Amino acid sequence: MLETPQNEPQWERQLLEKIAFSTLQEQRVKRRWGIFFKSAVLVYLIAVLALVVDWGDSDKLAEGRHTAVIYLHGVIEPGGEASAEKITGALQAAFEDKGTAGVVLRINSPGGSPVQSGIINDEIRRLRALHPEVPLYAVVEDMCASGGYYVAVAADRIYVNRASIVGSIGVLMDGFGFTGTMEKLGVERRLLTAGENKGFLDPFSPQDEKQKTHAKLLLAEIHKQFIEVVRQGRGKRLKETPDMFSGLMWTGSQSIQLGLADDYGTVDSVARDIFKAEKLLDYTVKDNIAERFAKRLGADMARNLSFGLLGEGDVTRLR
Repeated sequence: MLETPQNEPQWERQLLEKIAFSTLQEQRVKRRWGIFFKSAVLVYLIAVLALVVDWGDSDKLAEGRHTAVIYLHGVIEPGGEASAEKITGALQAAFEDKGTAGVVLRINSPGGSPVQSGIINDEIRRLRALHPEVPLYAVVEDMCASGGYYVAVAADRIYVNRASIVGSIGVLMDGFGFTGTMEKLGVERRLLTAGENKGFLDPFSPQDEKQKTHAKLLLAEIHKQFIEVVRQGRGKRLKETPDMFSGLMWTGSQSIQLGLADDYGTVDSVARDIFKAEKLLDYTVKDNIAERFAKRLGADMARNLSFGLLGEGDVTRLR
């Protein structure tokens, strides 16, 4: 049966209503997704800020007797997490706090710069002389090698885990030589200097025996300084062997037998059982907001972890 003309306006109106309703629903869905994505971005930004912003150490506002903890982590190098500037600053703050019952230097480091390590060692000795009533103990976690051990021997006592790696009392200078590769590629090195040794151990020039001999003298001198610092710090506790200063490393249990360490212990056990001050306050100097944000994004992978002492091609490390 054909529709009467009077029904046509009602049919058109229903169709228009459906189209309008469908459009409205679509707009609502788009709006909801827009709100969702904006909220997700906001949550992400808040999470990033929570990770990178130093909101302050509320613990430091607490009063009373406590154990000051300073974390020496990673390579000891200028500008790094374990730079002399950051570690000595943390040490000074810890010793100057009248509520500090003792200081724990929590070490997990493979070593690094002999200069940075020496500065920290010297500062520990200075502060111990100024505050003889405040002991400082080193607590070794996974590793305390080379420059890390150079720092540790300034402590009154060294505590380790049975499986900790301790030692590596030696010095190295490493680099590369590219002369053979350059010859194969037909590349000519053009080095101009004023001073016959200005191109000292240049990696793109044949190794000079005279310069090599001089470099070994430098390493021997720094090694001698390292050995003297270890002997001074450990004193009669040290049971020297022919291999002790050869660069070898030992487990925590072996290091106790050799007198390189004193006993087993952790930060908590030292605070609780020795200092009798279970409250732990962290004095470690943190990176600022920009540094922490850059590291979270992976910018620290681009940093050069080597520090040249004698040139761009060779670096010297306590290791």
